[in-house]
Amino acid sequence: MVRFSWNETLAVILAVMITALHSTTVHAAEEYIRISSYIAQHPGQTDVMGEFAEIVRAPATPITTVLKRPVRIAIIYPGLQTSDYWRRSQVSFEHRLRNTQTPYELKSFFSRPSVDSALQSQQLSEALAWQPDYLVFTLDTAPQSRMIERLLTRGTPKLILQNITTPLLRWQTNPPFLYVGFDHAQGTRLMAEWMLNKIDHKGKYLMLYFSSGYVSQMRGDTFANEAAKHPDITQVAAYYTQGNRDKAYQATLRTLQQHPDLKMIFANSTDVALGALQALRETNRLDVLLNGWGGGESELIELQAQGLDVTVMRINDDNGIAMAEAIKLDQQSQTARIPHIFAGDIKLLTKGQLQADINQLKQQAFRLSNLPLEAQ
Repeated sequence: MVRFSWNETLAVILAVMITALHSTTVHAAEEYIRISSYIAQHPGQTDVMGEFAEIVRAPATPITTVLKRPVRIAIIYPGLQTSDYWRRSQVSFEHRLRNTQTPYELKSFFSRPSVDSALQSQQLSEALAWQPDYLVFTLDTAPQSRMIERLLTRGTPKLILQNITTPLLRWQTNPPFLYVGFDHAQGTRLMAEWMLNKIDHKGKYLMLYFSSGYVSQMRGDTFANEAAKHPDITQVAAYYTQGNRDKAYQATLRTLQQHPDLKMIFANSTDVALGALQALRETNRLDVLLNGWGGGESELIELQAQGLDVTVMRINDDNGIAMAEAIKLDQQSQTARIPHIFAGDIKLLTKGQLQADINQLKQQAFRLSNLPLEAQ
């Protein structure tokens, strides 16, 4: 009989767990249709998406239909986090609705990402009891997926899925009203190219995932796939942080202790990046390359302070404007002009960027969400 030491046994267990997790992740990733593949399947969407993008970039025009009553809209956001993405999305959304003179009533619900599934379920019940015409929700974890499937089966309210731009295969026959957000994979590939070049395609890196779900697959796994193309780059550790800043901080400290020659950290979200940055500062290891994700205000501050090395900046207000314009077109019975997917623009920013460039992008990205929202 072959006997293993405890360390050998633990290594085997960990290997099995990692293999199982990887298999699950690959299978899950295959459930989504990338934008390029979707357009190939639906070539007519190319023109619709292009024309709609021009509407989003252009100044608002008034709604042409007189509504019998205000449109009812419910928003359920995992917005209790450092990233200002969700708050800015709602503000830009409301500004555009008002600028188009679309009468509306809004109920919004906020929760923490990853850990508040029970609360989100409760919020969903409350929102549905209000009988909204449109519901804005997101998809990251399995409980959210189950909630969404129940909504699609109901057929009402019309569902806007935010922060996801890759349609699900199993929902093709009964899709949501709109997928809207920014292409996580596209943004990650922009950073991956810059970061891998920066370390000369060799060295060790730490992967700090978000939660086990969509965002981690599209961001973290995309980066890992790009890094795996280079044999001299090694992922020495990976942690699911649940988007928690302290968990990212602790994981970074642990990895630095185990691998003092660490070259790079890939963070899957703003809070995760800021937790890792705290650890790097405390250990005087700002030589380790670190990214942000999204280019919100807190990331831009750290980029200018030379804490973060690189991020991708979403032209944030595009998705709030897109949701408002889709609702306006729907209320005007012009649904053929609404694309199945809207993916806003993403720009690469590095710590060496000129301040004038950053200011210009901020003006574009936050063109509505920086304005005060007056009470109706």
